[in-house]
Formats: sequence, C-alpha cells, structure tokens
Amino acid sequence: MAEAEIGVIGLGVMGANLALNIADNGYHVAVYNRTASRTEAFAASAGDLSDRITACATLEEFVAAIRPPRPLIIMVKAGEPVDQQIAALKPLLEANDIIIDAGNANFRDTMRRFADLEGSGITFIGMGVSGGEEGARRGPSIMVGGAEEAWKRVEPVLTAISAKYQGEPCAAWLGENGAGHFVKTIHNGIEYADMQMIAEVYGVMRDHLSMDAATIAAVFSGWSTGPLDSYLIDITAEVLRVNDAATGRPIVDIIVDAAGQKGTGRWSVIESQMMGVPATAIEAAVAARSLSAMLEQRAQAQQRFGLPQQQDQRNGQLVIDDLEKALLAGKVAAYAQGFAVMAAASEEFGWNLPMATIARIWRAGCIIRSRFLDEIATAFTQDPEVPNLALTPSFSKMILDTDLCLRRIVAEAALNGLPVPALASALGYFDTYRRERGTANLIQAQRDFFGAHGFGRLDAEGEHHGPWGG
Repeated sequence: MAEAEIGVIGLGVMGANLALNIADNGYHVAVYNRTASRTEAFAASAGDLSDRITACATLEEFVAAIRPPRPLIIMVKAGEPVDQQIAALKPLLEANDIIIDAGNANFRDTMRRFADLEGSGITFIGMGVSGGEEGARRGPSIMVGGAEEAWKRVEPVLTAISAKYQGEPCAAWLGENGAGHFVKTIHNGIEYADMQMIAEVYGVMRDHLSMDAATIAAVFSGWSTGPLDSYLIDITAEVLRVNDAATGRPIVDIIVDAAGQKGTGRWSVIESQMMGVPATAIEAAVAARSLSAMLEQRAQAQQRFGLPQQQDQRNGQLVIDDLEKALLAGKVAAYAQGFAVMAAASEEFGWNLPMATIARIWRAGCIIRSRFLDEIATAFTQDPEVPNLALTPSFSKMILDTDLCLRRIVAEAALNGLPVPALASALGYFDTYRRERGTANLIQAQRDFFGAHGFGRLDAEGEHHGPWGG
C-alpha cells in the first residue's frame, strides 16, 4: 500500500536535504535517484528519519509508493534533464498528479512545460527555492508559480518545510505558470549585485586602506548591527575571519579571484533588457563575474598598464563610514531595479505579482534575507502600485541620506583605480533617474539624422523630423 504523501526525485545536495526537511516535518516521503547507489546511501544515512522515508530503486516503484493524487518534486539539473524526467514520469502518472520542478529553471522553460502538459491531466508547478544547502535542510524561501488550486493542495507541506520569519512561513503562491521561477531569477540577480557591491567595498578596504582580512571582518561585524544587517554581511565577516589550516593565512587571501556563475544572474539581465527596464547594478555584477574569469588577460593588462598611482588618502575611518552608507545606497538601487523588473514582467505575463508578499517570503531562508526586506514589504503594503521603490517615502529618505557618501566612494575609487562597477552603476542609475531633462534629446536628433526615426517636440504634438539630410 502506498504510504508516502510526497516524493522527491534527485538526491544531490539540495534534493537530499529537502527530503530530510520534509521527513523532519512529519511527512512520509518517497525518494528516487537515477543512480541507485546514491538512493541507498541516502536511506542508510537518514538515521531517526528513516521510518518516514521510502527509498525506491525504480521510477515505477517510486510512483507506486506515493498516495494519489501524487505531488512529486523534481530536484535535478535545470534544462534538458528536467524535460527527460517529465517524459519518463508521464506514462506512470494519473490525472491530478502534480509535478513540481524545484530547480533553478529558466521561467520560459517553465511556461513551455505548462503548455506541453496542458490537457494531459497532470498538473505542473514551477517552484523557486532559495537558501542553499542549509536552507533546504532547515527551511528555505519558497516561491511558487502555477495554478492556485495546485498550490492549495501542496501548501501544507511547503509552508511546513519553509523558513519562518517571526512565525510566518516564507512560502507563497505568486502567480500562474512561470511566476515562481521568474521571481527566483530576479532574487538571484539581486543576490549577484549585493555580493558584488560587498566585494567592491572589501576591495576598497584591502587595496586602498591596506586593511587585513581580520580587520575588515570586524568592520562587517559592526555593520551587521545596523541597517546593513543581513545574511550576506554576516557570512562575509565569518569568511574573512577564517584562517587556512595549511598556510595559517586568511583563507580569503589564497582563494583564486575568479567567480563562478550558473546562469540565473545572466537570465535576470536578459529579461530586464527584453522588458526595457534598467537593472544596471545587476548588469554590472554579472559583467564583473565574467571579467573575473579572464585571469590571464587581466594579468597581461596589469603588466602592460600597471596600476594607477594612489592619490592622497582620507582618514581611514571616514572612508569606512562612507563605505557603509555607499553600500546601503547600492543595495537600494539593486532592489529597486529588481522589483521594477518584476513589476514589468507581472504586467506582461498577467501574473499580478504581490510585491509585498515577495519581500516578506525573502525575510528568512533565502540568501538575500535582511532587515532591509521588512522595510520593502512595508513600502509596498502602503503603496502597492508605486512604480519604483526609490519613490516611496522611506527609501527616498534613505537615498538622500546616503547620496553624498556614495558619490565620495565612487569618486575616490575612480581616482585611485579601484574597480567599483556595481556601486558606480548605482550612482549613474540614481543620477539619470532623478534628472527630469537628460540628454536623450541629442540621441533622438542623431537617430532622426541617420535613420529618419522622428522625434517628439516640447512645443507640439505628434512625430517630427529635423531640417537635415534633404
């Protein structure tokens, strides 16, 4: 007799921890991995939770072990492996069974899979999961896209396994089809920007103020008690304090300066461009990761050009104080841009994304969890239709309070040849956004000159052309 209430396919780090989390919350879970030895090893290591885990050797056995209608979580590599897994499952499933893709899928693939399964009787959910290994095991942030009725059927288990913020589950239904995976994509884009700006601030302290890792760690620890309080600030302080066992040096000093990426950051940039919504801080962060991978070229460039000569340095504590507020300003830009991209996607795809809810379910479990998100949730609750977070009263004040500090840091970095692309892009974004009359009038004149594209006039309606080019 089928005993399991839910199933998990794929027992890598995330899938295995998610399955243990489900069992830990009192649900019987069936598990399956294409490599049978991994399934066996997982079951053998489950300890006290083993009585709520059914390890299955075949896909047929896995499906049979779950009580219908069956919710099945797929936690495999995004892309073709997901399609292959769905194709293998389809002949074994019955009407009203739910396939839940919990990987880092491209939301456009999720929308295609919804269309492909339409009329089959099988329901599909695209579910973003954030929090890494620890989040999967102890409580992640969960972003669900799909039919609301499907969400309601799995809501009890998903809210049970999610992170909790002051007792409130960090899991929610966000809209139809690809909504959940899109929100997870933008989450990751904001994460890229946040991490890059933290790294830039670290670089100023290391390369400009000549501070060692332990001293920088103390600065980040101090910031964690203020408005920058967040998971990423906490772990930054922690990794900077750790020494390498082999060399005795700070481990951060012997790590290769080349950052990896798995695609979600690029997707967020691509989608922002597709929708015509600027996300310059995220773009700069993605580009910085790509530049970081060019180790050999960067070494050649430094040999060719050298590094700029250091200018007169301000008092170190003054710079550190400015860095804290500059980082806060950059964070505002990244979140404002990310939420603006989500608002545009919500309108384009008819999702009606609940912005305040998104901020709330990011307050615990996920990588970008921070005190900051409480203020975002409040801002969107007070004005759900605000076009940009920067225009809300609390964030307008934050921008004005940090503006001069951001300017000083970007200027000082430029004078000393210190790369701060994400912080500089945040400043450029704010300066462009706040200026009623910019310089696009000249661009329109150029476009009309070489392509007769036309332009609008301040003193007349309609499209006009200039008196050039005959």
